[in-house]
Amino acid sequence: MMPFQPVLLWSDLLLWLLIAAALLAARWACHQPHLLAAWRRVGQSPVGMGSGTLLLVFLLIALLDSLHYRPLLPPTEAGAPARYTVETLSALDALLAPLRTRPEKTYSAPLATLSFAKEATADGLGRDYPRLQHGGAHLADPATQHGKDLLVASVRGLAGGFALWVLCWLLLRPLSQNSTLAWNGALIVLLAVCLLTGLLIALAQGYHPLGTDKVGQDVLYQSLKAIRTGMVIGLLTTLIMLPAAIVLGLMAGYFGGWIDDVIQYLYTTLNSIPGVLLIAAAVLMMQVLIETHPQWFATAAERADARLIALCAILGITSWTGLCRLLRGETLKLRELEYVQAARALGCSHATILARHILPNVMHIVIIALVMDFSSLVLAEAVLSYVGVGVDPTTISFGTMINAARMELAREPMVWWSLAAAFGFMFALVLAANLFADVVRDAFDPRLVR
Repeated sequence: MMPFQPVLLWSDLLLWLLIAAALLAARWACHQPHLLAAWRRVGQSPVGMGSGTLLLVFLLIALLDSLHYRPLLPPTEAGAPARYTVETLSALDALLAPLRTRPEKTYSAPLATLSFAKEATADGLGRDYPRLQHGGAHLADPATQHGKDLLVASVRGLAGGFALWVLCWLLLRPLSQNSTLAWNGALIVLLAVCLLTGLLIALAQGYHPLGTDKVGQDVLYQSLKAIRTGMVIGLLTTLIMLPAAIVLGLMAGYFGGWIDDVIQYLYTTLNSIPGVLLIAAAVLMMQVLIETHPQWFATAAERADARLIALCAILGITSWTGLCRLLRGETLKLRELEYVQAARALGCSHATILARHILPNVMHIVIIALVMDFSSLVLAEAVLSYVGVGVDPTTISFGTMINAARMELAREPMVWWSLAAAFGFMFALVLAANLFADVVRDAFDPRLVR
């Protein structure tokens, strides 16, 4: 009898398929000298290696959160068939169990031992800040032991993080000795990640490092769970919009005539509609469809996942026009070059010319556009969830965290840590994506390569 029942959501399947496709594309790029040279230039940049390392850390967290399962319920009687909980968890939930299973009553500040709000005392004669159920519960006298305990835990966590970094350095040392890649940039970012990880793990043993929200849920747990939503939005939307952008862009630039007119009319009309209104209308229609057919979904996780996939599809349908326009303009130039004219004179079919002569020469534009669009899609999800037309309310994302935290800023004293945590993690993800996009653009743009 298995202690858990594996659960494969559609977003999990698409995300893992996209990772597999990226690995196959990387293997194919290793046999293409021009692509290999461009990616080598990316690796020779300290900024590229550092930002790429941080993106890989975020991707690892998202993949751990994409391994879902349903735990086994304890048997009610001997010989009873196995039953599993309705709640769907992930491998990341199992790793973060100390944070997930230790909620408080309501708000608590980061690393606090007392509640953020006063409550009536046991004798009913006054109001005071009560002790937290889990934060600092191991301290007999928080007033005198709190500071020393934090210092000891911080030193222990930083030492553990540094030991982890030394282990990573020893594993990467054979690769860096005979390589021209800028491993120093990756090791510096890895050092910061290891130190921060060790510090948070040590502090999370007895405290809530980033505090708790209105219902007492750990903010650090929410921030780590929101990473998967941002990565899914950025990656799956790319998977949806890429085929349409490439096919329509190449067709419009290569064939011209009425085909070009139809495709131009299509994306010009789509661009003339305000993007937020179009996305909001599509999301609301999809939400009504999901809510009126609850029998389609066995669990709440499947329902939330369906809305997430729908949001990715809607963002993909409305975001392919920019790449399509770029590919059309580049194809208009390439179709007049000598090697394309020679292939046409030798009797090559249009499909062969597009696949073997046009597409490989526009791949640098595709790669640059995809990497640069990732951060904008992550920010788009945050904006849409903030206005209430994003992911399902039960799905943890940066947008839902910011939306829940906006009213907390009006409290006195102000509850700032939920908003700060969501902003900090989203800022790190978007900054890493933007820096990596700049390096990729410089490496793949033929006009910038000396």
